[in-house]
Amino acid sequence: MKYRTYPGTDIRASEVGFGLWTLAAGWWGDFTDEQAVALLHRAYDLGITLYDSGDTYGNGRADEILRQAFGDRRDRITITTKVGYDFYNHPDARRGQQEIPHNPDPAFIRMAVERSLQRMGTDVIDVVSFHNTKEEHVPDDAIWETLQRLQDEGKIRAWGGALGPSNGYLFEGLDLIRNRGVRNLQLINNVLEPFPGQILTEAAERGGQTGIQVRVTHSSGMLEGRYTPETEFAKNDHRRHRPRSWLTNGLKKLEALEWLHEGRGMTIGQAALKWLLASPVVMTTLPNIYNVEQLEEFAAASDLPDLTADDLSRIAELQKSNFGVHEDHMRYKGTMVRDGEPLGPVYRYADDGFPGAPEAVESAAAD
Repeated sequence: MKYRTYPGTDIRASEVGFGLWTLAAGWWGDFTDEQAVALLHRAYDLGITLYDSGDTYGNGRADEILRQAFGDRRDRITITTKVGYDFYNHPDARRGQQEIPHNPDPAFIRMAVERSLQRMGTDVIDVVSFHNTKEEHVPDDAIWETLQRLQDEGKIRAWGGALGPSNGYLFEGLDLIRNRGVRNLQLINNVLEPFPGQILTEAAERGGQTGIQVRVTHSSGMLEGRYTPETEFAKNDHRRHRPRSWLTNGLKKLEALEWLHEGRGMTIGQAALKWLLASPVVMTTLPNIYNVEQLEEFAAASDLPDLTADDLSRIAELQKSNFGVHEDHMRYKGTMVRDGEPLGPVYRYADDGFPGAPEAVESAAAD
């Protein structure tokens, strides 16, 4: 396992991290505490030292699992987490992928961080991010001043923002990088869905003070290479919310990427992580981990050879044409238009000029 350090800090991150939402949220199967702890211990044995929680994951359960797994070795791991959703007053409000209410009040944020500290059994959290920051949260000085005060008090070591829950939130991310100077930005990005994650990653590269955490690294499992046209998802599996065309079109895109891993001694899942890690500002990747076989595969990716410049260029060309697959463009959430300038994907269809030319995207990314 290789490690990276957040800009301007001594906070160390393993290139492959472990997000606890798969263990605590119930969207990727049900795990007992014993099963969850065993998987986390195996991750640690494989060199994974960054563990990402969220206080809303299982309404605090993810934090408690962390304490059970690493209470006796807290100084050997890096903990990142997120606060902002008020599950304390809305414990049963979540239905499917619907969000529960945020609470940006400074007193609530402070309370949420202190409760997380208690559940985790630690005196300090390495990185705390405001969970799924929306347009109205970015200019709210009170949120970021509260996180800075918590850092000054030694309760957290750094702070940032997370984007989501679905893909998009372009200008929210750009503003967090440029105007707030966040140390951490968690976002969605993967080789099949690079917009707007790549724009935000490149903005972080230019800014020089923001480290990126990437989630949905495998396009909700598509890049794990295990799906077939007959794949069915359980009723409580969040992938069931995706249209069926996502599966069929995704399999076609994977055919265009066979060259990326065949004959190289790596799986498509490992190659997907190496594509993300090509950027030096990506501190850690957070693949969805829910069994030992998958954990061992992803953990091994860090030590595999990096993708070459030619590899990255070839992938970029495939992305511009959406891997040769014509499909309705996904609907992005968040602020994707500013001052009347429409923004589109990093690709456009060569045959019909899909709305959103690359030049429009480039102008959004420019400082």
